[in-house]
Amino acid sequence: MTLPWAAATATGIGSMPGTSAMESARIIAGELPAFLHVVELPARGPGADMVGRTMGLLHQVSIDLGVETTPGGWRMASGDGKTMRRAHSWLNEDLDALQETASETAGLVKLQVVGPWTLAASIELMSGERMLRDPGACRDLADGLGAAVALHIADVQRRIPGATVLVQCDEPALPAVMAGHIGTASGLSAYRAVDEPKALAALIVVMRAVKEAGAVAGVHCCGAHMPIDLIRRAGADFASLDLLVEQDQDEIGSAWEEGLGLLLGTVRAVSEDACSDTQAAAPILRIASRLGITDPALFAQVVVTPTCGLAGASPSWMRTALESCNAAARIVRDDLTDEERG
Repeated sequence: MTLPWAAATATGIGSMPGTSAMESARIIAGELPAFLHVVELPARGPGADMVGRTMGLLHQVSIDLGVETTPGGWRMASGDGKTMRRAHSWLNEDLDALQETASETAGLVKLQVVGPWTLAASIELMSGERMLRDPGACRDLADGLGAAVALHIADVQRRIPGATVLVQCDEPALPAVMAGHIGTASGLSAYRAVDEPKALAALIVVMRAVKEAGAVAGVHCCGAHMPIDLIRRAGADFASLDLLVEQDQDEIGSAWEEGLGLLLGTVRAVSEDACSDTQAAAPILRIASRLGITDPALFAQVVVTPTCGLAGASPSWMRTALESCNAAARIVRDDLTDEERG
């Protein structure tokens, strides 16, 4: 597909510090006007975090797909619990803020939901074991997520007519799920590794649902060794990854040349050290040089982002990080313009 963003632009990952949806939406509209995203504010409490928020969407599809908090995190719970009501209320607040601050000519709006495998690794069944233990529960989760995301996309399309909607499925646990590194409730063993065909099948369900709803589909993983080729084969239009940790450069190169959009994290999500414009752009230019990427059309696939969400950042670093992403995008864009002139 033709990617919807301008050459070498910038956007955020999702989460922000603080508790004010309107304040955060205004910052995003000011710093990232070409590529907005729905803000996530986990500091508000359970239901505002990425897992609780996504399960709030699933709860709208089926009352049996709700969760409740436990000392260890989240557990499946049917019924209309207060946490799910609160999650839904906060999401509406965030969407209201986006709607109020987005320009009438807003081009790109990115939504974030947790992907099926990170949900399965994060949520307990009533038995106390993670959903990963039950293949049937994992399939139901993927199917429900596909339906929930379609409703979410339709809501945003009604609120901001004409905007191009992108959906970022957050899968930070995917590498650990596929490697068999998610521990059981006892802590004495780990769940069996999810093999590639099963991992692929669940991602295909969600990617297909996003596209059928008229949006652009992608996957974000802020850990090392993101399975980029798997994500591409699942039908993703873009992959969002941390370029400051170890990644398979051959997979990046293949995906880049095959037209996959690349949201490349080059600015640390939490830091107080200065980050120059050239430092922020350097990882992209360095890997492009190493891979022999010189075609300006390929650079147009790149979006610069922080390495992960900014929920843990100070307010000052949050602004610095977004400004650095914009500056790095300008440097990459200037480089590809110079190449075109040459």
